[in-house]
Amino acid sequence: MRVMVIVTANKDSENSVLPSEKALTNMMKYNEELVRAGIMLAGEGLHPTSKAKRVRFDDMTKRTVIDGPFTEAKELVAGFWLWQVKSMDEAVEWVKRMPCDDGANGEEVEIRPVFEVDEFGENLTPETRAREAELRRITSGAL
Repeated sequence: MRVMVIVTANKDSENSVLPSEKALTNMMKYNEELVRAGIMLAGEGLHPTSKAKRVRFDDMTKRTVIDGPFTEAKELVAGFWLWQVKSMDEAVEWVKRMPCDDGANGEEVEIRPVFEVDEFGENLTPETRAREAELRRITSGAL
């Protein structure tokens, strides 16, 4: 199963405070463990929401662009991983091993299963399924 591991933002990440050298070194070691174990498919840190935009869909035609920063850092995403794991329990065990060198006091990491094509059932027609498979083939090397 694939899961997205979502790292929530905090005051430092929203204020563009970069992780310490120690934190970066320890996170790189952790990422290397994930890669060697065949778990990590992708992973990235995100700039703060002061550099972000949101697009709100007000109806079928109206789109409103909202400039960051956004409030409530605990509800914002600072980074993510995409992992291939055997179970949610395995994902939890890997997250528990995540280094927290810069004082992750009270912070949370969310783990969410990624929908697999077969989970959409009959609503995903054979034609749409074939188009989705072709898009995956094309984008598989994009990361």
